[in-house]
Amino acid sequence: MKSYKPILVILLFISLILSNPLVWASSIMWTKTYGAGNAIAYSMVMSSDGGYALAGDDLLVKTDGYGNMEWNKTYLGGRVYSLIQTSDGGYALGGTADSLNGDYDFWLIKTDSQGNIQWNKTYGGPDNEAANSPNSLVETSDGGFALAGYTGIFFEYSNFWLVKADSNGNMLWNKTYGESTFNSCSDLIETSDGGFALVGSTGFAFIGKTDLLLVKTDSTGRIEWSKTYSGSANSLIETSDQGFAMVGSSSGDFWLAKTDKYGNIEWTQTYGTTGDETAHSIIATSDRGYALAGVIADFIDDQYNINGWMVKTDEWGNMLWNQTYGEAGDEQIYSLVETSDGTYALAGYKTSTYAGPADMWLIKTDSYGYIPEFPSWIILPLFFVATLVSVAIKRKVFRPT
Repeated sequence: MKSYKPILVILLFISLILSNPLVWASSIMWTKTYGAGNAIAYSMVMSSDGGYALAGDDLLVKTDGYGNMEWNKTYLGGRVYSLIQTSDGGYALGGTADSLNGDYDFWLIKTDSQGNIQWNKTYGGPDNEAANSPNSLVETSDGGFALAGYTGIFFEYSNFWLVKADSNGNMLWNKTYGESTFNSCSDLIETSDGGFALVGSTGFAFIGKTDLLLVKTDSTGRIEWSKTYSGSANSLIETSDQGFAMVGSSSGDFWLAKTDKYGNIEWTQTYGTTGDETAHSIIATSDRGYALAGVIADFIDDQYNINGWMVKTDEWGNMLWNQTYGEAGDEQIYSLVETSDGTYALAGYKTSTYAGPADMWLIKTDSYGYIPEFPSWIILPLFFVATLVSVAIKRKVFRPT
């Protein structure tokens, strides 16, 4: 009887070759965690080399395009919330520094491409100043930086605070904005006309009554207009028609609103389930639609079941699909990008148990936000091997005697 061991050896060899990630790199889907149970990725960018950089708390992590860590850096003295890659290939991180008088100050760190600090600056006065949003920092068109958050006594009296700095972090000017006793900025963008747009909360936080505030300024921080709306917003983008799209939460659901260039609402959409959903991030996608990511929480078996949630819409905000990301512990998404191949990367945190210690969490999905049980690069090799094995078995079984 003829031995089929050589055939099986050949099939195994072919499987190993085809299963090499480098062969099917363009369709890889995976999840990775980083940290020692004490880190949250509040902000993430796709770096110019095709990898990813994640920042949060006191940690900056740089990975390759497959999520393998290349290096990490820690920065003591405060908490980092926002991250951008700068035009020189380095990084800038925004956050909140502990000041010598026991209050808080804005914190801006500039690094080289390896995360080594080139300079760091703090900005503040006698009150608390905190830039505690994942979306509070931009590199401006003049090569400088703008950082936003709040100044004042949080939950009692505070205002939006916008700081403009030059390329070395030296403050050029600062402005405050507010509509009520409590105002806290959650997102900042530089607009196509060289000005700025800021969004956040306004109202009376100590009695639980807040609304959404959108402020548009010129390039010097002078207010051009401001609008208030019901709801809350965590992330803001400028749209192709120079209007704005913003996301947050309304009545316990994801909330997406589209405005014209003057802040007048054109349409709104909500997305939700039986739980509570809050959107932390929005991007405009290559098909002219939007992608939103955040958290979905359900109360199950006397405890919250907290997972990441992503919603994809068309250009009018109509939902096309949604995906939930989570396992036994808690998971939450704070940052989202569309990659060059039309897929998505999401970052936040995950825990192994309910309310347990958190690790940075990076997810790479396909174009529908899906993460298969097996990486996609192994599906085709497995199918190929299974087909050849099936043919070999059939030939052995039905071979004429």
